[in-house]
Amino acid sequence: MLKNSLNVIIIAIAVVISSYLFSNAFQNRNKSDNTISVTGSGKKDFVSDLIVWSGSFSKKSMTLKDAYSELDADRAKIRSYLSSKGIAANEMVFSAVNFNKEFETSYYENGTMRQQTFTGFTLTQSVNIQSKEVNKIEEISRQSSELINSGIEFYSGSPEYYYTKLAELKIQMIAEATKDASARANSIAENANASLGNLKKSDMGVFQITGQNSSEDFSYGGSFNTQSKNKTAHITVRLAYQVD
Repeated sequence: MLKNSLNVIIIAIAVVISSYLFSNAFQNRNKSDNTISVTGSGKKDFVSDLIVWSGSFSKKSMTLKDAYSELDADRAKIRSYLSSKGIAANEMVFSAVNFNKEFETSYYENGTMRQQTFTGFTLTQSVNIQSKEVNKIEEISRQSSELINSGIEFYSGSPEYYYTKLAELKIQMIAEATKDASARANSIAENANASLGNLKKSDMGVFQITGQNSSEDFSYGGSFNTQSKNKTAHITVRLAYQVD
């Protein structure tokens, strides 16, 4: 009899403790869910301060020696031309020479190959220019057709534009986006007759760089425009606050 009474008492105590633990967990769960999540954004227009421009030139000859000689002559002319435009020697980087043996293929009427005839060696080299004088190099890239008029097979690439102070810009924009998110959270809390508690979580979105006034889409991994001199940087910050 005493043993049965003891078992009943133990079971009753267990039920009370279980109820208390369940109630406490439920209250804590509701408390942790009582948050506000907001997203703030930062946006900044800026002008590129570094330009990279490259072009290539080539020569073709039946002998490798002649092709190299003619390419050397064109390289000297290009170097002289760029120097005359005010580009320093240390800003010009010439690549290694690539060469290719070219053949012309003839076919029979049934479509099978008849023979291959060697037509010569084609040698190609490129020159790369990197400078902080963005406007000057940009203008030279437009005038590079003058090299073609002088008899050089010069193919100009499109300039690429970069910004050397992205780290500082990113810090400024994170601060701006965080301030924007905080203001949004305060506004929501005030309209709900509540007050913000501690910051529970913060996440930074992907850094995006697009051309100014462009219709470029954002990329999941972050876009990085190099075609536009005038750019716009975008960033988002997501904050979660406890609501009191």
